[in-house]
Amino acid sequence: MGLINILTFPGVVVHELARRTFCRMARVAILDARYFGAGDPGGYIQYETPRKPWQFLMIEIGPFFVNTLLGAVIATPGVIPLLLFGIDSGSLPDYLLAWLGFSIAVHAFPTLDDAKLARDVAFARGTPALTQILFGPLSWAIYLGALGTLYWLELVYGLAVVILAPHLLLTRF
Repeated sequence: MGLINILTFPGVVVHELARRTFCRMARVAILDARYFGAGDPGGYIQYETPRKPWQFLMIEIGPFFVNTLLGAVIATPGVIPLLLFGIDSGSLPDYLLAWLGFSIAVHAFPTLDDAKLARDVAFARGTPALTQILFGPLSWAIYLGALGTLYWLELVYGLAVVILAPHLLLTRF
């Protein structure tokens, strides 16, 4: 995992900055942070225990959406010319945008431990019904995605985000 973290370091940084932002939005204090490292995990945000289940779920699941959307938005302008004219016709900026978007999308999933904890919090006794309805199925999907990272699913997911978003734009317009 260390080599992947090094090759896709912007995604690690974006994931942890997103988590930090969700901590701030939930008014949860940050105790310690590392935004990038070559080890596993590549980065982390240690935060105080949230008072409400929705705060915890927002902090753990929110970065998934940030990395996915930002990865797609950044990669799209670079990938569209590659899809239209062929991979060998791209320019350096096209490839850089595609790599940057991919590196961000690859780090959308939380660690397996964080995903398991989010799933457990979503269905814990005392978690309000509305929170279970909103976050329950999502927490399971995120958990299964994080489980898939044991089999390199994050690379497949990153490629899918980078290729499908521009492809959908091209076929819709």
